[in-house]
Amino acid sequence: MKRVLLRSGKSPFDVVSHEQAIHNDVIGTNSGNLVFSNAAHKLLQVPDVEIANQFRFEPSEAGRINEQFDAFVVPLANAFRPSFAGGLTRLSRLIEKLKIPVVVLGVGAQADVKYNTARLDGIERQVKRFVSAVLDRSATIGVRGECTETYLRGLGFRDVEVIGCPSMFLNGDRFTVERKTDAIGPQSRIAVNGSHSALRVGHMGALMDTASRTYPNLTYIAQNLTDAELLYWGDVSEAAGLHRPYPAHRTHAWFRENKVRIYLDPVPWINDLRAYDFSFGGRIHGNIAALLAGTPAVVLCHDSRTLELCRYFGIPHRLATDVTADTHPADLYEKADFSELLSGHRERFDRFTAFLDKNGLQNTYTHGDRGASFDARIGELAFPPALEAWQDEAYGLMGYRIAWLKQQVAQARAGQAEALAKTAALEARLTSMEKRLRFLIGPDRDTLRRAKRAVNIKRIFNGRG
Repeated sequence: MKRVLLRSGKSPFDVVSHEQAIHNDVIGTNSGNLVFSNAAHKLLQVPDVEIANQFRFEPSEAGRINEQFDAFVVPLANAFRPSFAGGLTRLSRLIEKLKIPVVVLGVGAQADVKYNTARLDGIERQVKRFVSAVLDRSATIGVRGECTETYLRGLGFRDVEVIGCPSMFLNGDRFTVERKTDAIGPQSRIAVNGSHSALRVGHMGALMDTASRTYPNLTYIAQNLTDAELLYWGDVSEAAGLHRPYPAHRTHAWFRENKVRIYLDPVPWINDLRAYDFSFGGRIHGNIAALLAGTPAVVLCHDSRTLELCRYFGIPHRLATDVTADTHPADLYEKADFSELLSGHRERFDRFTAFLDKNGLQNTYTHGDRGASFDARIGELAFPPALEAWQDEAYGLMGYRIAWLKQQVAQARAGQAEALAKTAALEARLTSMEKRLRFLIGPDRDTLRRAKRAVNIKRIFNGRG
């Protein structure tokens, strides 16, 4: 029996409550992560292969992983970004200690829509270390699209393959998108998605306002852990007078009208989207979930991570900066062309499975039952439905009070963390000074003790004691 360790927040067969999902952050801060990790799990589930799931690793676990597993598979999204430099380094430190094959599925660089990667100059060392460690243990590294391929080749790497994202191959070589209507109208069910930063680009806010006024059956599907916490715990935005033109607080109309949802498992997410007529917005996996459900979707791209995937897969898209005050969701629906997505899917799937073969991994569509046993097992499970906003009316002001208490705890923890960080910095400075003193005065211990006493007195007078 071959054992594969898959980097993912949870197994597709784990039914996790809303409380557990939020507390343990099984979505890795973004529920879109589970869309591609579920797909990767299904793709790799073949006879005589056992898959284990784990999301967070320490380099000290390398020995256990070498002993218990035959391969380490790492699906990634936009991992080449400054804010993930620490995570990339931790992964590199782990991989450098592994003696088993390491296969990366669809890593991406995060740049602007012009593919300008200058903002990544500060993490070049971390990226090179990670890619080098992976390529020492695999034949090639799989990237999301053209931007990431060009970026890595510019850093000197040649064994780079564009394979897209495993999420698009959840159903193997089959892909179907059907329009339920020639044109969307006031009674159509519309799914909208977008990060807070994307909703602030250009006229995106105006487009969302148009959608809200035109389609009463609109649902905003959020994806971030912060959104899940907001839905579950509520907030104190009303009392604090906090308002934003996008759905960041409970004072936004979409929360008041109970039009916000978040799915903490991709199974009910995709199932529910089958009942919608159209999906659009800046979230790549929010719209891929719709496409996997057979529902038409258009991505509004605001960076390279969304744009390169849309171009590779032929997903209908527009640049967010091209959205004008007059852009209407009905126009997005009418002009969406799915021909390239559908006609080229088999070729892209063959390229993906060839990549797996090259790196010593089998797939269920070539070597297994085409995912039948996976789907049957998923079908027997009852996953929690979408998380909705806590409606205070039934409980008086209990929701507000709990949100206020949670906010106080968060602020206290933040203050404690800041104090600990300052203490650690002062201790490091003191240690450095002690080393310098030892160097200067040599073995004279009495002098050293007197100097340390002087340092402590100085700290007290400076308010640091």
